[in-house]
Amino acid sequence: MSVPEFSRPFDRRGITAQPVQVQATQAECAALAQRFVIPAVNRLEAVLDIFAEGEVVHARGRIEADIVQSCAVSGEDLAVSIREPMTLRFVPPRAYVPDEEVELAEDELDEIEYEGTGFDLGEAVAQSLALAIDPFIEGPDAERVRAEVLAVQEPSGPFAALAALKKKD
Repeated sequence: MSVPEFSRPFDRRGITAQPVQVQATQAECAALAQRFVIPAVNRLEAVLDIFAEGEVVHARGRIEADIVQSCAVSGEDLAVSIREPMTLRFVPPRAYVPDEEVELAEDELDEIEYEGTGFDLGEAVAQSLALAIDPFIEGPDAERVRAEVLAVQEPSGPFAALAALKKKD
């Protein structure tokens, strides 16, 4: 098993009343940018309040990142700031029952299984960042580029041939 680009192992036995801050180094940011196929991750950090209810560990806080993405239309680089609340639940593995239908409740959607007493807060933050990245982001020149591309394209296919014949009449 490989180590994630941004790993911050955390042992639930170390839970205190103090918030936990995780922050990616420059090298970790570069590796995450490559993983997410974006030009850059300039900053990634999260501050989380962590508390346990039995073996279930809750992490609530905020993720903040400054990234560079490419416009989905023009390809130009765009600076993007992500500031989002983050809520995760780390849970012990559930017994697998073959052919059992699985239906998740809303409060189970951000669950991460862990074994033993530890889990990786850094990887959980990285996955939260991946979900926050808009894959179809458009920059300020997107409409202009879209209009230019559409204007340059020549019609093709059988209907274009019919339209050309009609113009000759």
